[in-house]
Amino acid sequence: MPAGWYNLEAALPTQTPLSEGDPAFAFLKLTRTQRLYGFVGCLAIGFVLSIVGVSMLFLGMLVSFVLMYTLGIVISLIGTGFLIGFFQQLKLMFKPVRVVATIVFLGSIGMVFVAAFVLSNQLLCVIMVIVEYLAYTWYTLSYVPYARSAVLKVLGMGG
Repeated sequence: MPAGWYNLEAALPTQTPLSEGDPAFAFLKLTRTQRLYGFVGCLAIGFVLSIVGVSMLFLGMLVSFVLMYTLGIVISLIGTGFLIGFFQQLKLMFKPVRVVATIVFLGSIGMVFVAAFVLSNQLLCVIMVIVEYLAYTWYTLSYVPYARSAVLKVLGMGG
């Protein structure tokens, strides 16, 4: 094993999105390790909340489902702010390569609430959650080089 595999401070290069000079974290005074823990913590909490939310749906608790699932996915998204900076993340979300996925993702969050609270339509709510999940996945894939192309190729939609 490489030296420092357990020491996140030593293992990360200084020119990564986690660099100490990131102004997004100047007011928090977080180290790279603390930011990595923030990311992993948000990811874990978001995942647990989403799973709890899905279980609420099976129990027929639509409002609890919507709140837990959406809160979970939003907390997971916030977690990436610990890695690259919250303001940088907002800028990256609206870059041309992912603006459509971002708008669909944010719009579907709103539509989930409309389906649940205004229309009280469980089926529409589930459909919008699926759209939300797919948009979030497409958004996330935009950060991995060639990931979207690979997905399209696997689905038989790419050349």
